Amino acid sequence: MIKIYGIAENLNPIKANLSDVIHLCMVRVLGLPENKRIHRFFPFDRDNFYYPEDRSDRYTMIEINMMEGRKPETIKALIRELFQSVEKEIGIAPIDLEITVHEQPSHCWGFRGITGDEAQLSYRITV
Repeated sequence: MIKIYGIAENLNPIKANLSDVIHLCMVRVLGLPENKRIHRFFPFDRDNFYYPEDRSDRYTMIEINMMEGRKPETIKALIRELFQSVEKEIGIAPIDLEITVHEQPSHCWGFRGITGDEAQLSYRITV
């Protein structure tokens, strides 16, 4: 599950392309299936979105929530890929992009009526 935050007037026009770029990075680095996309966008009015003074109004936050199990090197590779791909494809400089990865144990996830540790996934978590 991925949450993307930004100023509405800047985020709304790029939502579809940004979602595509993020998903492609997740597929390439983590091996997620093509049909495994869960993105939520949170466009804010300027007066409800504060960010560091040394950033532009294109400042965008990406929060990635996933089951734990990936190696630190894999998570770092994902973050690097996101910085590079978002800058190249969307034009948001790394200084204006903040990425956080939150991992939770699989038993803390619930979907399709079961917990994550009971699920038979079509992809590997331990990469």
